[in-house]
Amino acid sequence: MSHDDGTVTPAASGQPEPSPALDRLYEDFARNSTAPLWTQTNDLMPLVPTPAAIPFVWQWRELVDIARRAGDLVPVGRGGERRAIGLANPGLAPTAYATPTLWCAIQWLGPYETAPEHRHAQNAFRFVVEGEGVWTVVNGDPVRMSRGDLLLTPGWNFHGHHNDTDSPMAWIDGLDVPFAHDMDLGFFEFGSERVTDEASPPFSRSERLWAHPGLTPLSAPGPQHSTPIAAYRWEHTDAALREQLALEDEGHPATVDQGHAAVRYTNPTNGGDVLPTIRCEFHRLRAGARTPTRREVGSSVWQVFDGSGTVVLDGERRDLVKGDLFVLPSWTAWSLEAEAEFDLFRFSDAPIVERLHFQRVHLPDTDGRVPGPRA
Repeated sequence: MSHDDGTVTPAASGQPEPSPALDRLYEDFARNSTAPLWTQTNDLMPLVPTPAAIPFVWQWRELVDIARRAGDLVPVGRGGERRAIGLANPGLAPTAYATPTLWCAIQWLGPYETAPEHRHAQNAFRFVVEGEGVWTVVNGDPVRMSRGDLLLTPGWNFHGHHNDTDSPMAWIDGLDVPFAHDMDLGFFEFGSERVTDEASPPFSRSERLWAHPGLTPLSAPGPQHSTPIAAYRWEHTDAALREQLALEDEGHPATVDQGHAAVRYTNPTNGGDVLPTIRCEFHRLRAGARTPTRREVGSSVWQVFDGSGTVVLDGERRDLVKGDLFVLPSWTAWSLEAEAEFDLFRFSDAPIVERLHFQRVHLPDTDGRVPGPRA
């Protein structure tokens, strides 16, 4: 490039020499809605994932406060559909996305309120960190929502919620909304103004048929892409984690790391994930336990169910207590440390990542890079 003083700056390595002809060429690229790869390589093909999403922590006490105030001011009926407040990752503004593939919200339902039925192509679940008294009705099947329960609403299932008590209730919703939206996959349909069955049984019909360990009804069809179980109950999750740690105490291999028990919620018809686009897990760390630092391709959202501890996100320590949520963008270095016994629920886009064979794990402490499914 020539300057007024006659000096010439050489072109950047691997780039053409600047000239009027090159300027005209670039103008013609733009005029014809084209873009040369050699000006975009760093953005399109970085050496490692460089997500726009950032690691972020939301405090439960703050979320519950704004949800309660929304309950006083915002109706839940048709029009608004749901009193759900999305967790908007600051790196993805102006969208209300937690990650590029995952949506997470706190939902609030007041005393004796009903959220009308609808259905959508997006897959959804609910996880309850506190409270009871609400039933979600999925395709006409009332499902009790209680602390520690994971409730499933696979895509295109009609669903609504009703509160049978004089107390409000809050929970988190997780969906693949960003993935479906950005891939132009979404459909939506309104349903009943109320719910199609206002009963409040202790167990749903789907649980009565399917939720018996290791037993599949012969009346059922073959593999299904989403779980037929509407609710995974806390008492079973808690027992599984407790027994893993007990087996570790007895000297048997049962945990993913020392003092770290973990389970994945699975679809009994195919042994895979409960939803085709979302993986759900539960983790328990003994007091004083610490997980190895790791990076993973794909993103996840975590919620503290009980106890207290610390998450280290790209070297930054954040203290966590019951209900707090944090997001892990792709390739973020993270680890957990338990102060008291530390229970955490996690959901991720791992089924998408793994089905497309992009999975990769890096363990910085050992400089180990391990392609393959996540631990």
